[in-house]
Amino acid sequence: MTDRFDKSRLPSRHVSVGPERAPHRSYYYAMGLTEEDIAKPFVALASAGNDSAPCNTTLDYQADAARKGVIDNGGMPRRFNTITVTDGIAMGHDGMKSSLASREVIADSVELSVRGHCYDALVGFAGCDKSLPGMMMAMLRLNIPSIFVYGGSILPGRYEGRDVTVVDVFEVVGKFAAGNCPISEVHALEKVACPGHGACGGQYTANTMACVGEAIGLSLPNSNMVPAPYTSREQIAVAAGWQVMELLEKNIRPRDICTREAFINAARIVAATGGSTNGALHLPAMAHEAGIEFDLFDVAEIFKTTPYIADLKPGGKYVAKDMYEAGGVYMLMKTLLANDLLDGNCLTVTGKTLGENIDQVTWNPDQKVIYDVKSPITPTGGVVGLRGSLAPNGAIVKVAGMHRLQFEGPARCFDTEEDAFAAVESRGINDGEVVVIRYVGPKGGPGMPEMLSTTAALYGLGMGEKVALITDGRFSGATRGFCIGHVGPEAAEGGPIALVEDGDTIRIDAEAGTIDLDVADDVLAERRAKWQPRTNNYQSGALWRFAQNVGPAYQGAVTHPGAKSETHVYADI
Repeated sequence: MTDRFDKSRLPSRHVSVGPERAPHRSYYYAMGLTEEDIAKPFVALASAGNDSAPCNTTLDYQADAARKGVIDNGGMPRRFNTITVTDGIAMGHDGMKSSLASREVIADSVELSVRGHCYDALVGFAGCDKSLPGMMMAMLRLNIPSIFVYGGSILPGRYEGRDVTVVDVFEVVGKFAAGNCPISEVHALEKVACPGHGACGGQYTANTMACVGEAIGLSLPNSNMVPAPYTSREQIAVAAGWQVMELLEKNIRPRDICTREAFINAARIVAATGGSTNGALHLPAMAHEAGIEFDLFDVAEIFKTTPYIADLKPGGKYVAKDMYEAGGVYMLMKTLLANDLLDGNCLTVTGKTLGENIDQVTWNPDQKVIYDVKSPITPTGGVVGLRGSLAPNGAIVKVAGMHRLQFEGPARCFDTEEDAFAAVESRGINDGEVVVIRYVGPKGGPGMPEMLSTTAALYGLGMGEKVALITDGRFSGATRGFCIGHVGPEAAEGGPIALVEDGDTIRIDAEAGTIDLDVADDVLAERRAKWQPRTNNYQSGALWRFAQNVGPAYQGAVTHPGAKSETHVYADI
């Protein structure tokens, strides 16, 4: 079977072929490999598995299952692990500053392990928010034949006869703070909301990026919505290991698959599912790795013409398990393609086009989760881009499930999320106010933390539709309500959000796509003259390094020049 592969053209020749590589081969013999094994292509199985959170606890098992597929199709698997920072546990304290930076560390660590050991192909397993884009960024950066596998979502919990997720627990904290429930309800919910293995079950960031994996062509069809506890996840892992060898034989690489048209397809799926606003951060970052210009404004233009058709939490009724049972991402793409909202000519890891894959799917009119494009939940997407005098470099809001698309009110400014959360908990926020949380952007945070604790507490207090919240930081995919993130330029760089004062009028129109500060230019000029940059407590280590290198949110908050500056691609060494 090794005759299919000319190892003299593969990266692994540098660690396995020729007399001068005898020391290298001695290490492989030490691990039990035979001469025949060493002659095969080396396939990296990169796992983000760990005991940090249920999102990641099955990933090592799935990565190990993929070994069989690789071996059966002529390859030699080599597993290694990378880190994760789990947002649900990092949320609401300084740990959240580590979240976005972990995306870069994940991509970098996978890159370095593949480069250092000269692997020929890659199957990546991820479960937690930033590990999904981080793994796919590494694939695009290295450009060796690759397949992305999502570990799967958690099954919904049950409480008082209804499905619940971790968001219900975040929101009950606000409900308790308002005196609207006993502490016993908080304890009861926290014990049942997450019943086992898998990532958060709603259309939050993990499931949003899992949908992106299929839509952009890096994942096997209808593989990512399968819940983590299902035994079929093992079969998916084996199939991914087998299929990556087919890609290696045909030399089909991630950049062949992830064209600009494929990124447009992926952005459509984010909007159509009412997905996480983080999708508008991660898609530009992934495109950057492929040398494709694709920023927040490109994403926002696509959102404008994409109907919202998947009734998923937090804006809707259902969770990932329900979407899987309804037919998965390909069922959703079936109706989009039928209505000319997808490019079916894009290549996928099956070796076939997206359109050819979708042709294998039969539309199910009886399922309740995915609407036909001709009768959408709303005619435009569940996520909207904004721009205006408060955000010249853009901002983003999830409107899925919202009844109110315009908001005007006086600003209430906080320079840390902790101060804003304390004001919410003490019921110090008034109806009609626009809460501003700033100095929490990519540089200012540092790390652009998410604000789920604050937004969920507002909902628990019954104020979710009565106030707006804007920030140069991020929102969890689980956030709902009038919450605008990614405001740029960020406060740390002297953006307009740094100049807002309590009482200033802010106008937001998610229908028109605008966000404006109603303050005269001469007043803003006077404030700008007095503004001074701020320092933070992170003056060494990983967060300092991230803050020094990170770019603006509208370009994906990336930390290196990307493929446009390459003089060579790893896959061609």
